[in-house]
Amino acid sequence: MSIRLGQTYHFQPLPYFKEEVFTASMSMEEIRNLFIEILNNGVHGLCFSLYENGQMPGSKVHIDQVIRRLEILKPHTRWIRSFSTTDSNENIPIEASKMGFKNLVGAWLGKDLKKNEKEIENLIELGKQGYVHIAAVGNEVLYRDDLSLDSLLNYIQRVKKALPEIPVGYVDAYYQFVEHPALVENCDLILTNLYPFWEGTHIDHSLQHLNHMYNITRSVAGNKKIIITESGWPSRGSAFQNAQPSLQNALRYFINTQLWTLDTNIELFYFSSFDEMWKIQTEGDVGASWGIWNANEILKVNEIHIEKQ
Repeated sequence: MSIRLGQTYHFQPLPYFKEEVFTASMSMEEIRNLFIEILNNGVHGLCFSLYENGQMPGSKVHIDQVIRRLEILKPHTRWIRSFSTTDSNENIPIEASKMGFKNLVGAWLGKDLKKNEKEIENLIELGKQGYVHIAAVGNEVLYRDDLSLDSLLNYIQRVKKALPEIPVGYVDAYYQFVEHPALVENCDLILTNLYPFWEGTHIDHSLQHLNHMYNITRSVAGNKKIIITESGWPSRGSAFQNAQPSLQNALRYFINTQLWTLDTNIELFYFSSFDEMWKIQTEGDVGASWGIWNANEILKVNEIHIEKQ
């Protein structure tokens, strides 16, 4: 989650930008069919949602649950992004690798320095064992103001030294890379979260806003590769300024972002795979509704048929 209020960054639109393919005249059946076609053809990456109802970060999760959810995702993506290397999350890249996925593996960093140490140690060990294809040292740490920039850079440098053959980066909202040039300098590649929803953007303008944020990131990235590590749209919940959650808007955003990435050859990890109820604690009622599949592991697009009855 990367809520951004305040400063607006301006950019010069790049010529490759294309308007969204979605039109108001499309029926829900047409939207459903296009969504399924794109999903079945495969997307670059999906953010892995580990927790069932009643579980949350810190819960011990049986490995069978990890395997079951990975098997659901297997036909639809080449890459899996995981967010932590402790409390059962370390099993995600191991099992994903066995299934042929590539892994963007994150160490979750926060204010608990002892926990941070375990996260970093496990990330390095997973990397040495061959389960990490891209290493992410922290996720939105600066956004949450959990660590100083210097402390974060020290963790990044430590992982880079330990895993010299693996690209190492840090995940945060695009504006953090604008405001902290040292992040760009110290990362092998730029891992950025782009959320038109959390900037209050109406769905009609969401694709252009996504392109806007990407171009801002590109303007400070130099020659370094940029990967969009999170972007998505909730299917239910309260509006955030002009951004309205709904199943139709979530399907529309997925369709347009995936076609946009194909046109631009940009790598994106869609957020997220499954709904997770625990996120209500940090994001409000929209927090539980970012998944392509619901909390019961049923593809949400199938709800269209329910609504037509």
